[in-house]
Amino acid sequence: MRRPAFRNLLLASSLLALTQLMTPTDAAAEARLALVIGQSAYRTVPELPNAANDAKGMTELLGNAGFTVTTAANLAQNEMRAAISDFAGKVSASGADTVALVFYAGHGLQIDGENYLVPVDLDPKREADIPLQGVRLNDLLNTLGALPTKARIFMLDACRNNPFPALSGAGHGLAIVDTKAGAPGSFISYSTSPGAEAEDGSGIDSPYTTAALTVAKQPNLPIEEVFKRIRVAVAQSTDGRQIPWESSSLTTDFRFFGGESSGGQPPLPGASSMALASGTRSVEDWRRDLQGKDARAAYELVITDDTVPAYQAYIELYAQDARTPRLRTVLERRRQMLAWERATAINTRAAFEAYLNNWDNSDLAATARRLLLRVQNRNYALPVTAAATPAPIAVAMAPTCPCSTPSPPATPVNPSVAPVIKKRVDDTPPKRKVVETPPKRRPAPPPEEVVYERAPPSGPPPGAVMQGIGIGIGLGVGMGGGRGGDYRNDRGRY
Repeated sequence: MRRPAFRNLLLASSLLALTQLMTPTDAAAEARLALVIGQSAYRTVPELPNAANDAKGMTELLGNAGFTVTTAANLAQNEMRAAISDFAGKVSASGADTVALVFYAGHGLQIDGENYLVPVDLDPKREADIPLQGVRLNDLLNTLGALPTKARIFMLDACRNNPFPALSGAGHGLAIVDTKAGAPGSFISYSTSPGAEAEDGSGIDSPYTTAALTVAKQPNLPIEEVFKRIRVAVAQSTDGRQIPWESSSLTTDFRFFGGESSGGQPPLPGASSMALASGTRSVEDWRRDLQGKDARAAYELVITDDTVPAYQAYIELYAQDARTPRLRTVLERRRQMLAWERATAINTRAAFEAYLNNWDNSDLAATARRLLLRVQNRNYALPVTAAATPAPIAVAMAPTCPCSTPSPPATPVNPSVAPVIKKRVDDTPPKRKVVETPPKRRPAPPPEEVVYERAPPSGPPPGAVMQGIGIGIGLGVGMGGGRGGDYRNDRGRY
């Protein structure tokens, strides 16, 4: 009896193990692909030794996290574009249940409100060379954003100082990129705040990558919590000089290590650290939360949140704290970069003038004036075009003849044009054209002929009477003598 029982127990255990192996978990079903780029050996400016180390460390970390990693170093422009294209092809072939991650370490620049990754062969003589020689960050974001994926993660340790002398007028750091403006399912992290510069670090890795290699290994941490902790760690290691920043439009949860992805579960509340989303908590809310807390604890709370209301509340409550001047600088720069992001997004004369009214002496003022001039030149011909636009519309919709006059719609498509059309139709009634152009008929007799067309009097025709009178007079006078002959001659002369 024991052998059948043991056999049944063994069979049940085998079936359970087989069932567990055949039941795919979210982590097993989820494909993970990563592209790691490290740009150290720049040809025209000093090298960035830590960028190569950062790429090696992230390659190892991501490999341990289940990513299939493609690592590329010291790429020229064509090579970088080819690497991005090849990676996009792998992501596309992997299917919709794929997490695609790109890590970039190297120089980054913003020109005219656009962010650029810097190839190692970039050698600009002027700012206008950057769009020709660099690689637009938006091209990378849009290339992967066009693919059906589960999530797209971008980690950019690219905010180091600008080393190119010809670009002295370029703005510091990178401009804001709002992932909510693109395809949902994206997460982007900068190594420092928008408009600020990141440090290369004195160790083998940059402060940002050093923190990422440590924090991301912690199990069961959602990605939003990972980067909040990275931000606090970097701020502490740099004494507040560098504060990482991120924006999220993720629709699913993601963890580097441990646990299972939660499929369609939304991210944790407050996941996005972007200052543009700061409307959820006001300055007054933050004052209540920070009231009575130790200055250091309050500082870590506002750094974790990284929003304008949080910084404003801290500055008001802890005006005498040693960290306040640093946060005041961060707050002013954040407001400036938010205004710059709005100006470049709206791209109108009023937007750039508003920016210059508040930050006329900033590092982006020269760029704002240049873009303002472009907008003014672009809008110079707009009034003429706008005035000329209604003319063909009115002509095309006006009736060509009275019989083809269309009945006006109850609600005109273009209210500014419809009244003009209605007025033209009312001023040209169908019968007016007939009156102005009467049909051909026999011409009316002239006035002198009207007399002769009147009914003749009774009796013989006037011609016969006159003829008879003439004959009678002529005969009578002629028979009377020479005087009558003279009279006839006189009539002949007359």
